Amino acid sequence: MSTPAPGAPSEPPRVRLGRDVIVLGVIAFFVMVGFGVVVPVLPVYARSFGVDNTLVGAVLSAFALMRLVASPFVGRLLDLVGERLVLSVGIGIVALSSGLAGLAETYPQLLLLRGLGGIGSAMFSIAAMTLLLASTAASHRARAIGFYQGGFLVGGMAGPALGGVLATISLTAPFFFYAATLVVAGVVGVVLLRPVRGRGAPVAAEPPVAFRQVVRDVRFRAACVASFAQGWSSLGVRSALVPVLVVEVLKGTTAWTGVVFAVAAVAQTAALAPAARLVDTVGRRPAMIGAFAVAGVTLAGVAFSRDIVVLGALLAVYGVATAFMGTAPAALVGDAAGGRGGRPVAVFSMCSDVGAIAGPLVAGFLVDTTSYAVAFGSAGALLVLSALVSLTLPRRSTTRPENEEARPGSPGRAS
Repeated sequence: MSTPAPGAPSEPPRVRLGRDVIVLGVIAFFVMVGFGVVVPVLPVYARSFGVDNTLVGAVLSAFALMRLVASPFVGRLLDLVGERLVLSVGIGIVALSSGLAGLAETYPQLLLLRGLGGIGSAMFSIAAMTLLLASTAASHRARAIGFYQGGFLVGGMAGPALGGVLATISLTAPFFFYAATLVVAGVVGVVLLRPVRGRGAPVAAEPPVAFRQVVRDVRFRAACVASFAQGWSSLGVRSALVPVLVVEVLKGTTAWTGVVFAVAAVAQTAALAPAARLVDTVGRRPAMIGAFAVAGVTLAGVAFSRDIVVLGALLAVYGVATAFMGTAPAALVGDAAGGRGGRPVAVFSMCSDVGAIAGPLVAGFLVDTTSYAVAFGSAGALLVLSALVSLTLPRRSTTRPENEEARPGSPGRAS
């Protein structure tokens, strides 16, 4: 039996994700199945109270707005009581508010309950991401994030189809189903997740970093720019304008919107595992530069689609780029924040929320006053800007920048 020559590259060991990563992925699946069930029927349900389209939009915006308002407080709350408790309470709040939304008798009640759900969502999402980053070593952080996001993607694909079936029973049935899936997710979190404090490696190997030091870290700043750009483009412009583009420009039916979005979701899901592996092995910097540049050009090109096939192909490419865009920036936050990063994760989340709130408003204004090309081009420009900012990242941005002085108590610079 031959032995490898000295210095020959060896096959990298197979990465096994920790139990907490698996549990968080399962929780993400149940949360997103329920959310996906509610989203298609929520505008119709709000309209049933006899309000106009502006107030229907307010119900949709209330959730995101309250997420944004609550996020700064969630970061501090994590430091006081821990990630597991905040995650479970947040899921409980969303479950209770969703169940009560199905019983709402007036529009103001529905609006208030959706806003309350946004607070719970901020608690859950920030606590989950903080726990995920704290539970994973930098060497396979992106793969852990990819698995977690995979739970969201699979749940998000299953939810809308199930929601359509439940809506045939009644408009309120999806809300009760959402509450039930959240109860399952909350129980899973309480029973199976372990507290961060007192764990062994990898958490002990990465001590927490002062928030003011994290803010000065180029990796964190690049991640926040990327989060804002992605919130503006993916959650904002793409979701708001593609359905209108399909109907008004391409003269297709609303069913085709579901088809092209499904194609993009499948492409993203298929690319997620290899993308996360590349982010961990090749590095955050090339993934950020390449993915955001490709996404920017692709999204700008959506406005020039002349048929559904071209639109579907462009969104599929955008979906593949999104697989990198969803893992690399979050991994950078973990790299910069060390073992405990509640406040940095909260700020990172807020950047995405601001983009998601402002993006549709500005894009809609640009369509009304100029053209679809300008609206989609604005989103593409932000994505390309993020790629340019990523040029400032260290070439091996994992545990710390190459030119950074060793932190107190650390063994020295990264090699």
